[in-house]
Amino acid sequence: MKAFGLIAVCVVGLLLLTATQDFPSWGDPRSAASDGEVSSFYIEKTESVTKVPNMVTAVLADFRGYDTMFETVVIFIAGIGIIAVLRNFEGTDSPTDHNNDDDGAGLLARFTCSLILPFIQIFALYVVAHGHHSPGGGFQGGVMFGASYILLALAFGLSKAKQLFSERRTMIFAVIGIFIYVGWGVLCLLLGEEFLNYSVLDSILPGDSMMARSHSMLVVEIGVAFTVTAIMFSMYSNLSTRGRLSKGL
Repeated sequence: MKAFGLIAVCVVGLLLLTATQDFPSWGDPRSAASDGEVSSFYIEKTESVTKVPNMVTAVLADFRGYDTMFETVVIFIAGIGIIAVLRNFEGTDSPTDHNNDDDGAGLLARFTCSLILPFIQIFALYVVAHGHHSPGGGFQGGVMFGASYILLALAFGLSKAKQLFSERRTMIFAVIGIFIYVGWGVLCLLLGEEFLNYSVLDSILPGDSMMARSHSMLVVEIGVAFTVTAIMFSMYSNLSTRGRLSKGL
């Protein structure tokens, strides 16, 4: 079986290397990615159409809003899948697990964590809130926020982190994030436009239709951050405890 796997990997690798011959030359300005009609529109018109200087966020949260919404759903499904496979609801922990439950790290690690954790979370909020005007967004900020709870669990033990972010709360946050994104699109439908066509929201948001698109990107990025944060911590909790949620790494 190992030999078969090695052969399969080598064959696929050779096929991929062969496909690279069809790639455009490095830095070729006439390549499809640089000279295409769609990419040219993104590069030239993004800021004037959406009032957002960060072209990447505009593409992800506006022009390709459906794609990003379903990427968020995929993250949610991945978290649910890990729970379905690993979660142990029968309480079959061994006595050793209970005796050594959540020892956490040493004093120095806990003290350092206490110092840097607030700054990590504040910066994560900044990355989410300012992601449509500078590098960042819901995925990046959500990962940082989720990592802050993982750091808390590593330093103080999983039980301490669960006091702030219990399993029930993580699932609620994950679902809220999906509902924020989908609900914002449904609101566009109720106001008479296409799903996730943010320009119609100028009737309820400050500014004109272009500013409404900018504000809406912030809203959906917040939804993404909710889901990513919750699923990040849920995945760590289940993977590090084999689904028992009683003792972390």
